[in-house]
Amino acid sequence: MPRPRKWRKVCCVPERTIFGPLGPGKENSELVIMTIGEYETIRLIDYEGMTQEECSESMGVARTTVQRIYNLARKKLAGLLVNGDIVRIEGGDVHLYGDSEQGFGRCRRHRGGMANQNNAE
Repeated sequence: MPRPRKWRKVCCVPERTIFGPLGPGKENSELVIMTIGEYETIRLIDYEGMTQEECSESMGVARTTVQRIYNLARKKLAGLLVNGDIVRIEGGDVHLYGDSEQGFGRCRRHRGGMANQNNAE
């Protein structure tokens, strides 16, 4: 019996979930699915500037798992740029952080929003 998959903690689901080429001819583009976990590794490592170790702690998985997920996500992004593929972000074994859970607020999208709420009170 295979080992059960571990849930990956993510800060938020992206507002926009489909990315690809613009203009005529895009109907011939291949649709590639990127999981929310793959999106989260790109967000944390490339956008937030975390190390793979910090990313693994944030997501609650092993560093080697983050490395594998990150490599898959980068390959999909390269296909988007080089081949004109369309990438849709959906699915995966993820658990959204709650307000009281450790780690919520590391996301820049929510850090500013939480600070604004505190100032308003």
